[in-house]
Amino acid sequence: MEQNLHLEIVSPVKMVYSSEVDSVTIPGTSGSFQVLKNHAAMISTFTLGKIRIKKGSETVEYSTSGGVFEVKNNKAVVLAETVETIEEIDVERAKLAKTRAEQILEMAEANEDEVRDAKAALQRAINRLKIAEKRK
Repeated sequence: MEQNLHLEIVSPVKMVYSSEVDSVTIPGTSGSFQVLKNHAAMISTFTLGKIRIKKGSETVEYSTSGGVFEVKNNKAVVLAETVETIEEIDVERAKLAKTRAEQILEMAEANEDEVRDAKAALQRAINRLKIAEKRK
C-alpha cells in the first residue's frame, strides 16, 4: 500500500491543519522548498511568508511568520510561530500595522529595538496583505 504525505500545521495555540496532502511548499530561510511524499528526512527553519498546500485540485495558503519544519517517514510537521488562513487575515488591522510600522521607521528618535520591531511588523503586515489580496 502506497503511503501519502501526512501534514500537520501547529501554532502555539492550536492544531491548524491535519490531513493527507499531495505537497506542501514552505518559505525556507534560504528560499522556498516543496515537499512531496517519500521526501528524505529533514528538519529546517522557515521564515515569514506563505505556506502552500496542494491536495488534489485544491490549493490552500497560510500566512506565517516563521518556525520549524520537519519531515520523516511521510509525516510532515510545521511548528509555526503564527499562522493564518486567507480568511482569518484582518486586512484593516494589517493596514494599520503597516502604517504604524512605517511611522516608527520614519521617526529619527526611534531606538534600535523599536526600529527592529517596526521592520518585523512591517514585513508581517506586507505578507498578510499580499496573501489576503487573493480573497478578491
